Amino acid sequence: MECVHTGKHYKISGAEGTKLDEDFMEMERKIEVTNKSVFELITKTTEYLQPNPASRAKLGMLNTVSKIRGQVKTTGYPQTEGLLGDCMLRYGRELGEESTFGAALVDIGEAMKQMADIKDALDINVKQNFIDPLQTLQDKDLKEIVHHLKKLEGRRQLSALIEAALDYHRQSLEILKELDSKLQNRISTASSRPKKEFKPKLIVSSLETVETRQHNGLTHTSSVKKLESHLDQPCCRSLYDFDPENEGELGFKEGDVIILTNQIDENWYEGMINGESGFFPINYVEVLVPLPQ
Repeated sequence: MECVHTGKHYKISGAEGTKLDEDFMEMERKIEVTNKSVFELITKTTEYLQPNPASRAKLGMLNTVSKIRGQVKTTGYPQTEGLLGDCMLRYGRELGEESTFGAALVDIGEAMKQMADIKDALDINVKQNFIDPLQTLQDKDLKEIVHHLKKLEGRRQLSALIEAALDYHRQSLEILKELDSKLQNRISTASSRPKKEFKPKLIVSSLETVETRQHNGLTHTSSVKKLESHLDQPCCRSLYDFDPENEGELGFKEGDVIILTNQIDENWYEGMINGESGFFPINYVEVLVPLPQ
C-alpha cells in the first residue's frame, strides 16, 4: 500500500495493515463481550442477593415512589431469614419461657434475625463495591469502554464480591455455632429434669359422674363403678345418638358405653349394649379399651 503526502511517499506493508485490522476486531469483540458480561453480572448478582422476583419488583416500586416523594430512606429487601425469625419469635413468646420448645424457638428466631441483618449488610456491601462500579462501566460511551476495561482489569471488583460473600458466611457460621451451643445446653437441661409421670384422666361423662335421680319417689345413685366394670374388656363410648336404619344395626344414645366384640371393616364395629348386639359406625364412638390386635 502506498500513499503520497507533501511530495513524499509512505509505504505500509500488507502485513502491518492486516495486524491493525485484527487488533481492531479483537478490541470490538472484547467491548461486545464486556457489555454483555456486565449486564448479566448485574442482573444475576441482584438475583443472588434478592432471589424472590415478586419481592424485587415490589421493592423497586416502593423505592421509586420514595424517590418521587423525596424520601431519603429506602425500603429493604424482606430477607427470608428475617421472616422466619419473626415467625419463631412470635410463637416462642406466646408459648412462654417456661416452655422448652418456646424458649428454643426464641433462641433460633433471634439468630435468624441476626442472619437477616448480616444479609442486609451483604446486600449493601456488594451493591457499593461490585454492582455500582459495573453499572458505571456499563453507562459509559463506547469510546471510553476500552479505557475502563483496562482500569477494571486492575481493580478489585470481583475480589470485593468474594470478600463480601466470605464475610457474610463467616458471620453466619459464628451465629449458627453460638445457636447450636445454646440448643445443646437446652437439650441437656431438659434431659436432666425428672420425667413427670403422666396419669391419664377419664373423660367425665354421664356414666362417670355420680348422679342422684328421683324416680317414683325413689333415689337411684350411679357411680364410676358402672364404667369401671366395662373397662376390663374392649369397649367404647358413644359420641352421638345413633338410630339404626337397617336390620342388624345397634342403636344407642350419646354417652352410652358399648362393649366391642369385633371390627367389621374400617368403618364399622360390632358390639353389645343392654343385652342387644349389632353393628354401628366407628366415627360415632371413641374407644376406651381397644380390641386385641
